[in-house]
Amino acid sequence: MTIPGRPGELDEDEWAQIRRYEDFTTIDWIEDAMIERNRRVRYESRARSDPSSRHGPINARWVYDRARNAVNAAQSWVIISIAGVFIGVNAALISIITEWLSDLKMGYCSDGWWLNQQFCCWEIDGAEEGACSTWRTWSPLAPGRWLIYVLFAMVFSFVAAHLVRSFAKYAAGSGISEIKCILAGFVMQGYLGGWTLIIKSITLPFVIASGLSVGKEGPSVHVACCIGNVVARMFSNFSRSQGKMREILTAASAAGVAVAFGSPIGGVLFSIEEMSHNFSIKTMWRSFLCALVATVTLSVMNPFRTGKLVLFQVTYDRDWHFFEIIFFMIIGAFGGLYGALVIRLHMQVMAFRRKYLANQGVTEAVVLATLTAFFGYFNRFLRIDMTESLAILFRECEDGGDYDNLCQTSAQWRMVNSLFLATTLRILFVVVSYGCKVPAGIFVPSMAIGATFGRMVGIIVKATYRAFPEFGWFAVCQPDVPCITPGTYAFLGAAAALGGVMRITVTVVVIMFELTGALTYILPTMIVLLMTRAVGDLFGTSGIADEMIRFNGYPYLDKEEHGFNIPVSRVMRKEVYSLDGTGMTVHALEQKIRTEQVSGYPIVSRGPGSTLLGYIGRNELNYVLDKARQTQDLTPDMECSFVELQEDVEFTPHLPPTSASPAMGIEDHDAVELIETVTSDNVLKLWPWVNRAPLTVAPQLPLEIVMQIFKRLGPRIILVEQYGKLQGLVTVKDVLRFTTLENSRARPWDEQDVGGLIDEAWVWISEQIDRSIRWAKGLLRR
Repeated sequence: MTIPGRPGELDEDEWAQIRRYEDFTTIDWIEDAMIERNRRVRYESRARSDPSSRHGPINARWVYDRARNAVNAAQSWVIISIAGVFIGVNAALISIITEWLSDLKMGYCSDGWWLNQQFCCWEIDGAEEGACSTWRTWSPLAPGRWLIYVLFAMVFSFVAAHLVRSFAKYAAGSGISEIKCILAGFVMQGYLGGWTLIIKSITLPFVIASGLSVGKEGPSVHVACCIGNVVARMFSNFSRSQGKMREILTAASAAGVAVAFGSPIGGVLFSIEEMSHNFSIKTMWRSFLCALVATVTLSVMNPFRTGKLVLFQVTYDRDWHFFEIIFFMIIGAFGGLYGALVIRLHMQVMAFRRKYLANQGVTEAVVLATLTAFFGYFNRFLRIDMTESLAILFRECEDGGDYDNLCQTSAQWRMVNSLFLATTLRILFVVVSYGCKVPAGIFVPSMAIGATFGRMVGIIVKATYRAFPEFGWFAVCQPDVPCITPGTYAFLGAAAALGGVMRITVTVVVIMFELTGALTYILPTMIVLLMTRAVGDLFGTSGIADEMIRFNGYPYLDKEEHGFNIPVSRVMRKEVYSLDGTGMTVHALEQKIRTEQVSGYPIVSRGPGSTLLGYIGRNELNYVLDKARQTQDLTPDMECSFVELQEDVEFTPHLPPTSASPAMGIEDHDAVELIETVTSDNVLKLWPWVNRAPLTVAPQLPLEIVMQIFKRLGPRIILVEQYGKLQGLVTVKDVLRFTTLENSRARPWDEQDVGGLIDEAWVWISEQIDRSIRWAKGLLRR
């Protein structure tokens, strides 16, 4: 099959965007399922043919076979349990180190340098500054503390960015977008490898402690999938099956969210709603087990020594009032606006980063961390760690939540100003920081933004109640019970912002419920998230993970429905490289393999008809030719046959008779024996490796139906035939080329458009700077 030439109407930038799809390898899920089926059939056939497997005596061989069957049956549960334990341990260590590094910017413990502020002042009840004598700040002067705070941020960000650039470039970013593509069937070599796991686990605490407005929850999913991949690769039954590996990775992703939020059920729902392309009941149970084991491990390690799985767990014992639904809807609308704004601005920043900062990853991370620390130090909610900030904002005032006069009536408007400033600055920091070349997530930064906005709304509503207690809305409030709880507004704001940027709903509701354990706030959370979803739908944006997939050019078919109203013949490749069923020599076959860089060949009958007979992959051809050279002398003029004859059946009774490709997935020693058996009369017979029932469609079939076939069945290619005659073929990449061309002009943050906007903005800024300099010089002359 040939790659069509570049259409004349496409410019260089559009063509470069489309060609990025060629850099990935696609998994054929139908072929993978066929290989697994053939292995099971051969295994069961050998078990039935073994005399000891029937009614023979109980001996050592019988016991060994039964024990092996039991081990194979329990292997997946063992792998998932081992992976869950390591995920929980890794999450606990990251949390402990992150807390220590974050506090190190503020000071140190005189009783032991390895203690963070919480453990150093464990017996001190109160948050007043100076109450703990064993915790020493770096300088008695405020400017000195500010300078050291900024220097630590620079050092931490430099260490993280340098390690990522030097040892594991795949450790940068969140990883959720790439894992979604991997679970959908695309291979990214090294993305889930050991080095990525080690470097991302080491650098993640440094990144969070540096103060960058990024989170560790998204990278926790990537780290968990790396652990699942490394553990599963140790078992041959999983390492050679792509389908089984994807089940383990899906379960690991659920565990990653579970330990990040202390929410095992929320992690399972996240893997269903956001990560998995096709989710089965078996995978759901495995995801639940992995999330449960990881959460239990984290609970046993108890990293915060408070019994909490995450620092911002909170419990509410008050009810809400129906008049508050109006304010809840305002918070939900903010979440939708925040998600749409951040996604669009972030795509523009990413276009700028790709064009101007592609090779400046370390410098960019250090500069961003320095600026964040420089300006964030002077705001009480930006200076502390984001998880600690969430814990403070979620807390009720009567439950020790009066942090820095947060609950004092005399300081309420000062707090409103501080929260508004924290919300605005954090949005700007998140837009420019997420996506830099360090491990960076967006879950907790979004929650922190929503929490500051929600707490601000809660304080305003509470102040209104105090000013007008006789107003009709507040008539339901009891005089001796606090009517408004600003902490719940912060909690709902965090849910709204997270749902707005990720575009998920059910998962966020369950995560928030597991964080609080408050059944009474499930309904407000649902109202807020439905409002967030509605506002986000008005702007027509997908979640930030899906937008990053499109921006990076990853070959991924989204779950949305499309209406292109064209047949598949408009998208298919009409020029197809094929092989004749009979009459081709070994020399001609090897010549075609060397000169034609394709993934496989349709098998057609000789003559003008081109009747479709089957399909064989390029890897299978190379494999069989290599094995044939090891067993016999291949002459260049030896004939190759891809068609099964009647006399071939009696020579291969051990092959599955009902298989479309009986030799697919066969072991090496069986392959050698099979080649020796079927090769005769100077003819190399390749038919056992030919898929005699490839997936085919008619050229009139709508493209939308073909896209559904790719999504649900997962084939690498679909052959297009009419009345048995081969017409062409279509791949996922062909579909993505077409959809990219259809959608590229509709996206306002498309790379070429954003580049032009940024260039114009840069020119305008330069002109304004020059004009200001000339005005200043003229003023000095006067």
